[in-house]
Amino acid sequence: MHDLYGTVEIKDAVRTRLGPQVFDADGAVDRRRVAAAVFADPEAVRWLEELLHPRVGALVVRAFDAAAASRPAPPLAVNEVPLLYEAGLEGRYDRVVVVTAPDDERRARLARRGDLEALAAREARLLPEAGKIARADAVLVNDGDLARLDAAVGALVARWTGA
Repeated sequence: MHDLYGTVEIKDAVRTRLGPQVFDADGAVDRRRVAAAVFADPEAVRWLEELLHPRVGALVVRAFDAAAASRPAPPLAVNEVPLLYEAGLEGRYDRVVVVTAPDDERRARLARRGDLEALAAREARLLPEAGKIARADAVLVNDGDLARLDAAVGALVARWTGA
């Protein structure tokens, strides 16, 4: 989905709305700079969502259609939707899995990526974690390494597909 930022259409719209300062030296959209530019401005967030969400939705539909048409069809199709509840999209899916982590772990990960300063602005727009967990069909706690999370995902897939 991040590939959308590489399209001429999206790059032109971003440059027109946010300016050249959100591009890196190679002319690529720098998503961190975009985030810094929009999260402080609710109207800019709304504009970016209106620009990207329909295109992302179309890509998802095409991917699910392709999966359903393949032979044999996969027993399970998965889509990561960061703003699922906030965008009111949960009704499009048969089941929802929330992958969460303790607050201190989430903050440490953001700090390692240099994204901690944007956390408050982002979280203000989000459904609280407890609300997401309450609405989910399954919850995976990512408080270890990727191998542990992969094992938990594998167990969930096996349970849901009967594999």
